Amino acid sequence: MDEIKWLEVAVPTTPDKLEEVSAKLIAAGMTGLVIEDEADFLRFLEENRQYWDYVDQELLDRMKGVTRVKFYVTDDEDGHKQLQQYTENLGCEYTTAPLSDNDWAYSWQKYYKPLSIGDRLYVVPEWERDKAVPDNRCPLYLNPGLTFGTGSHASTQLCLEGVEAHTVPGRDVLDLGCGSGILSIAALCLGARHAEAVDIDPKAVDVAYENAALNGIGRDRYHVQAGNVIADQALADDLAQKKYQLVLANIVADVIIPLSAQVPALLAEDGLFLCSGIIDTRADEVAAALEKNGLTVTNRREKNGWVALEAVLHRG
Repeated sequence: MDEIKWLEVAVPTTPDKLEEVSAKLIAAGMTGLVIEDEADFLRFLEENRQYWDYVDQELLDRMKGVTRVKFYVTDDEDGHKQLQQYTENLGCEYTTAPLSDNDWAYSWQKYYKPLSIGDRLYVVPEWERDKAVPDNRCPLYLNPGLTFGTGSHASTQLCLEGVEAHTVPGRDVLDLGCGSGILSIAALCLGARHAEAVDIDPKAVDVAYENAALNGIGRDRYHVQAGNVIADQALADDLAQKKYQLVLANIVADVIIPLSAQVPALLAEDGLFLCSGIIDTRADEVAAALEKNGLTVTNRREKNGWVALEAVLHRG
């Protein structure tokens, strides 16, 4: 089968003309529009600040002054006819760039290679699973797709190192903000009995289950659900029915701080809370919140400006 070729069509405009350009394209039959607008982008960042501590400067620079509409057509006779139909009455310039189906869906795969983490873990992208695994390494197969949690980020590596150090075979693990499921699946690969995982994004549920299946882990050992432990007290109470030897949270400081109030109810007496995704300038603030909520910080590890904290329940 011949590979499908695509054209990306970009229509530069201005904020006051954005609605008009979009309406003309929709009227001409194009419904799959991508709107890129700096003002909307900045508004989105402001309204969702709780989900990150910083935004990459390169991304900010790329969006600076941008207002445009994008859409896609196949790079063939039919696609060119559609392009003419869509742009005939547009009244403004546009640009086209070739984009193959392979580029669109798979080009990012070249950035992900097997990665040794800690003393035992070996994170392997699914498409590399036929490669040999180094001796004394435990493979963790993953299809990262476009979901956060590939093992390449420093905060995830810090958490994986902690998972390796503190997973107790035959005990249970709770993963809060599981994303791709990489942390809880790693714990199961290292011998944890059962893992519970929660993420605010419903799409993470299927992704985590799919990654678990790549490692031969079924739903008898792994349960994933969508929910907000901070906002949903019923969910928090339900999770607290069981006490966990290891509770994981690789999120950001602004989520870990309120989450720390829930953690003592989730931990077994000898359990450990491992949190990461904390930029170094906010680590003391997170540590103070942990202490305030009945946890004693026992270890702090750093990598590339990111910090992971380990904490246990106050003794006596």
